[in-house]
Amino acid sequence: MAKPRRLPSTRRALADARLAAIDEVAASTGDDPASDSLLLRLHTETACRRGGALALRPVDLDPDQCLILLREKGETVRWQPVSPTFMRYLQRHAEQRHATETGPLFRYRSGQPITYRRYDHLCVRIGERLPWVHAQQISTHWLRHTTLTSVERNFGYAIARAYAGHSGSAGDAGTTATYVRATIHEVAAGLAALTSEPHPLA
Repeated sequence: MAKPRRLPSTRRALADARLAAIDEVAASTGDDPASDSLLLRLHTETACRRGGALALRPVDLDPDQCLILLREKGETVRWQPVSPTFMRYLQRHAEQRHATETGPLFRYRSGQPITYRRYDHLCVRIGERLPWVHAQQISTHWLRHTTLTSVERNFGYAIARAYAGHSGSAGDAGTTATYVRATIHEVAAGLAALTSEPHPLA
């Protein structure tokens, strides 16, 4: 039996003003705005998926090179650049929330690891204050679209592909994609432009 055609996603990149509004609500409401802001920043800087954020551990941080190890769907693993400022916030969060080296980094004040339910609660809360978020069902995955669109527009498809952590196989991108894979230094350069902060690998 033929598989039903997959409909195009309605997700798209958010305008700067809309992204700023989401960040402002996350940082000024709820019972743990500092943690929520950190979580949104992770998705904005790295374009990671929710699974990658929840799987992040203190042992996955490389402060010297400002890299984090992301483990996402399909058992993919990659080192992703983050800004020096954000790295310091990640380390501080892990220390203050008493995260063990090999346990989840993102935790509630009680020390318990956050789960997918935190994402659901966060999106509902933002949607209650920003009606367009609720109407369009905007989630953290829209941040991935936003970051990758910006990287692609400014640095090209190959770097956006590496930034997204997509597999090295040609797939729909064509055989050329196998030969023009971006380096981690180019990904770091994209991040530096995105955050307006120098990166040690850029």
